[in-house]
Amino acid sequence: MAIHGDLRSVSLATTSKHRPAHVLDLLRSRVGDEESRADAVPRLERRVADLLGKPAAAFFPTGTMAQQVAMRIHADRRTTRTIAFHPQCHLEVHEHKGYEIVHGLSGLPVGDYHSLITLADLDAIRQPVAALVLELPQREIGGLLPAWDELLAQIDWTREHGVASHMDGARLWEAQPFYGRAHAEIAALFDSVYVSLYKGLMGISGALLAGDTAFIEHARVWRDRLGGATLGAWPLAVAGERGLDELLPRMPEFLVRARTLAGMLGGIPGVQVVPEPPQTPLFHVHLAARPDRVLEHAKLLADKAGLRVFGQVRRSANPMTCSFEITVTEQFDDVTDVEVRDFVGEVMLAAG
Repeated sequence: MAIHGDLRSVSLATTSKHRPAHVLDLLRSRVGDEESRADAVPRLERRVADLLGKPAAAFFPTGTMAQQVAMRIHADRRTTRTIAFHPQCHLEVHEHKGYEIVHGLSGLPVGDYHSLITLADLDAIRQPVAALVLELPQREIGGLLPAWDELLAQIDWTREHGVASHMDGARLWEAQPFYGRAHAEIAALFDSVYVSLYKGLMGISGALLAGDTAFIEHARVWRDRLGGATLGAWPLAVAGERGLDELLPRMPEFLVRARTLAGMLGGIPGVQVVPEPPQTPLFHVHLAARPDRVLEHAKLLADKAGLRVFGQVRRSANPMTCSFEITVTEQFDDVTDVEVRDFVGEVMLAAG
């Protein structure tokens, strides 16, 4: 396999946060006058609340803050400090026990480390729980999503047991085409919903938390207590609006392309795609090669070809294998599927 064409500087592994000049160019025409900038955050909050079919939404500087606040409020409304989530939930894996150290909550991992939470896993819980976090999609296991009927059954379980339901919807925008239902219909299942302004929307940073009016007013208080006041956040809101206008309508297109690309990558010896086919524009590529050799040869090839498909790899329990993540976004407008396939194929020939 060989990569053809002129050398170009294309990185599919770099998000828009790492391309400030590009972001500024995109936003230049959207800045507006002072009044428009002052209304940017409230305008975005109203828009996202309407899109999700919730009475209110509040802007947060990070999803980490938004979700911890949501868990705090759900626990404060109930008689238990325990929250339940998947073993690879973002709150557990990436936030240094913030829910516990900052908010005095106790985490209860539910289900298998490598599989989605099931109704049987919830039925096996034998202690009071304040809230259940369901991540749609579950990023760390390849962007998997539960079937709609399974999701409904799990939400019914929360209602029967007096447990709050919270959606980690950082990638809800990418998940919606799989269900083929309106964002509001999906969000209606949950008491609270967090969505991200970057990731699939390719914004700068920021998140929104949506729910009932009293819940969101309480969330605003906690946001301010934690230093998340939104003064000067209008550039983040404007970038988020750009994503909603230009990228949200393209999510079905991104899903189709992810499935086509995954099919091509899966044909390379030593390569396996998870899940197959992808359920969202995000999927994982597993390589039968040592991670150090993969990174070494990927860097050499990137320097030669001007194309970088991934910036890091995930090590696995087997030291002879590793994986990386692909999310099809607008960055793929600058590269063909054949180029991505050939890049991965050449890495495998050298490292496998």
